[in-house]
Amino acid sequence: MRRQKRYTAEEACELILNYVGENNDQEDNAEHHEEEESMDEEDSGSEDKENNDEVIDPTYRPHATSSSEEAPTSPAAEMEEGYEVKEHEVGSEAEMEDVSEVEDCTYHDEEEELTDEEESEMEEVSEVEDCTYYEEEESTDGEESEEEDPAAIEEYFQSKDETLIWSTIPPSDGRHMLTAERAERETSHHGATAYSRSRIDDIKSTFYLFLPKSIEEVVLNMTNKEGKRVYGNKWRKIDPMDLQAYVGLLILAGVYRSSKEATASLWHAESGRAIFRATMTLKMFHKISRVIRFDDKDTRADRRARDKLAPIRDVWDKWVSLLPLMYDPGTNVTVYERLLPFRGRSPFKQYIPSKPGKYGIKIWAACDARSSYAWNMQVYTGKPAGAKSEKNQGMRVVLDMTEGLQGKTITCDNFFTSHALGLQLLKRKLYMVGPVRRNKPELPPALVSKTDRARFSSKFAFTETHALVSYHPKKPRNVLLMSTLHRDAAVSNRDDKSFEKLNVLERNVDMFYVR
Repeated sequence: MRRQKRYTAEEACELILNYVGENNDQEDNAEHHEEEESMDEEDSGSEDKENNDEVIDPTYRPHATSSSEEAPTSPAAEMEEGYEVKEHEVGSEAEMEDVSEVEDCTYHDEEEELTDEEESEMEEVSEVEDCTYYEEEESTDGEESEEEDPAAIEEYFQSKDETLIWSTIPPSDGRHMLTAERAERETSHHGATAYSRSRIDDIKSTFYLFLPKSIEEVVLNMTNKEGKRVYGNKWRKIDPMDLQAYVGLLILAGVYRSSKEATASLWHAESGRAIFRATMTLKMFHKISRVIRFDDKDTRADRRARDKLAPIRDVWDKWVSLLPLMYDPGTNVTVYERLLPFRGRSPFKQYIPSKPGKYGIKIWAACDARSSYAWNMQVYTGKPAGAKSEKNQGMRVVLDMTEGLQGKTITCDNFFTSHALGLQLLKRKLYMVGPVRRNKPELPPALVSKTDRARFSSKFAFTETHALVSYHPKKPRNVLLMSTLHRDAAVSNRDDKSFEKLNVLERNVDMFYVR
């Protein structure tokens, strides 16, 4: 059976009134109406069948009684037998829905009117509809008020070079900062590598890991060649035992922090250290120091024209390549510059007045922040003769020093930190944290400005990959830090909110951060 449209109470009443009004003139007899008024609802069903009342035409479409009422757009539903509508009473809305589902329905040929009860029910329905409408309006107003909340309004800043847009709202990408515990779990094993552990049996085997035979042979051959040239027949060839003893004394002097102590005092019979005198004579130590070499001096001139580090390049590269094989750094790795104090002759000696030594050889280094182990190093030899100054040197150094690392957080100072560096490190699955210089073009002027800033206040800005915070510890200072690790605008709840200086390794790298 084809299912017909259900009528609402209002439409059903309209249908009944129109139908009865049109068929008033076709009444068969008045007795039928008088009997029906005295009969109850159960008897009226049987009487209707006996009187052969007319049945609604299924194709009938009633007309609206006024211009404001909408006429039904579908035919009357077929009614089932046994259901009929009373003369002066239309049921509740639920009853009318049941009536619309029946197949055949007989209507009495008398004009029907809505009772007071039905009118009250219709009014209640309209009131419910009105209440629902007002509630929706109220909820809409609430949403608008939330959107207009100044605290939730996103603010945008444009960078100095107009290539970046920074926002005050962190990106909703689901990526959060790693906690220390989680980072330790997610980071691979750190400490001595399997390569080094499998080759260490005692102190001597450990020493050979950092001074292998390949390096030892080069130093022995070049030193003996230079000793023969300098001392002639008086020179006694040194063997591996002599070289190991010499290197051991250098390491021991470092352990005793005797770098500025005269060698004569180290070998002094009364105030010196007995282990130095027992290892070798002071005269032999001076001879080896005079002639020790790491390359062939006869071919050095050609190599030095291309490489300022030619006298030690071969040995240096071999030794540095061993450092990552011995140790896996932890979660935090620091890239910095180290000035090795030196006032001798060197074509790439640097002068840095902010460093304790001021004069020396500058070395780039990547170190484990926990153990201070130097995982990778590079000697800075300056720009080649006649060449232009290197651009983006800081980014190049960090990328070179972190080659082979993954899942680490790279901390660097303001010489290295930049937006471009952060993007490159993210491609290698590395994070960047560090202070940034105020003159960087990727910074928004709103965070660089120092005006109208409260003490200990912080301003945050975000892109899809970077977080930037401007911290104001005191009136003349404004510290800018950039990070690809942090993803929120959380600040410290410490009472002092101090602005501290972080000294890494030899305390020669100034790294500022907010505790």
